Amino acid sequence: MAGIYVHIPFCASRCSYCDFYSTLSLDAVGETYVKAVLAEAGLRRDELRGEPVKTLYLGGGTPSQLPLPLLSALMSGLNEVFDLGGVEECTVEANPDDVTPRWCAALRRLGVNRVSMGVQSFEDGILRFIGRRHTARQAVEAVSRLRNAGIANISIDLIFGLPGQTLASWTESVHRAIDLHPQHISAYGLTYEDGTRLWWQRERGEVTEVPEEQCLEMYRILVEELGGAGYEHYEISNFALPGYYSRHNSSYWDGTPYLGLGAAAHSYDGEVRRYNPCDLKKYISSISAGSPAFEQEQLEWWQRYDERVMLGLRTARGVDVARLREDFGEDAWKHFTSEARHHIDAGHLRLTEGDCYILTSDGIMLSDSIIRDLMWDE
Repeated sequence: MAGIYVHIPFCASRCSYCDFYSTLSLDAVGETYVKAVLAEAGLRRDELRGEPVKTLYLGGGTPSQLPLPLLSALMSGLNEVFDLGGVEECTVEANPDDVTPRWCAALRRLGVNRVSMGVQSFEDGILRFIGRRHTARQAVEAVSRLRNAGIANISIDLIFGLPGQTLASWTESVHRAIDLHPQHISAYGLTYEDGTRLWWQRERGEVTEVPEEQCLEMYRILVEELGGAGYEHYEISNFALPGYYSRHNSSYWDGTPYLGLGAAAHSYDGEVRRYNPCDLKKYISSISAGSPAFEQEQLEWWQRYDERVMLGLRTARGVDVARLREDFGEDAWKHFTSEARHHIDAGHLRLTEGDCYILTSDGIMLSDSIIRDLMWDE
């Protein structure tokens, strides 16, 4: 199986914490951009090596900002290039305030069966401060509209560690998310990315970071409350009701090949990573000239080993030690099992009956340092 990711880089406004590539120039270049993405699809269709496309993901940016005629043209054009008839999961990211009844109905007609919404918080004051366009009420209404339109697979994103967030207010946000009963919830700790508006606010002393201990407690609350509500913790930042794991994102974590289309999109075929430029004009210019826009990197064996370890330990399935030995050799296997031993003794890792190493609940809190220890020191 294979997946396709399409980056839609347009936003109506920029959130203070976001460092993803985006632009506010939708009206000026939206149609040209969609044509460039479809042209790139034609240029790169062979990279999937004939694998059937099982997942399609439109991310951003804000894909829900794309006018419906352009969204329809994009989906139709992709289907002509790749034959999307076998797609089992088709996801579009959205902002809650873009989720109108008309938009929802159009998604159904276009074959979209999953929507991922950036809710981030259910506190209106915090939403305004970080530059989100929606309110908590709009997020609730958006979920209802999607369901009424027949979109039965809904994911919402939350962020913890936001300025002004307390343990009590975070717990309330988690409870409000549970009350909506989405099939999937992703939750991320806030990071202050260099150059973002929030980063500059911190540098000027206008905001104060939530202490690390408080962020860890927020994460514990998240895990406990979602677990109690029946959500399976299948990846460090991702939770799903049974049967609703994100198939597309899971393909990133298990090494499934995927093709990334659009400015700033990444691709991976198992050995080579390709990176499209984070520059709209450069991207469109290159595609218009009939040439793919990407740069590429051939991964060394130890880089693929590091990715296997990092991505595997982030998931509930863990790292299959027999497969690790088969794919990377005796030295890599010895390194991993040797370094893992003291983490097992400390209660941070455990070995399953199927010979997979997985993080314990305590180990998840120390995942970054454990993963660093198990990586290959090249």
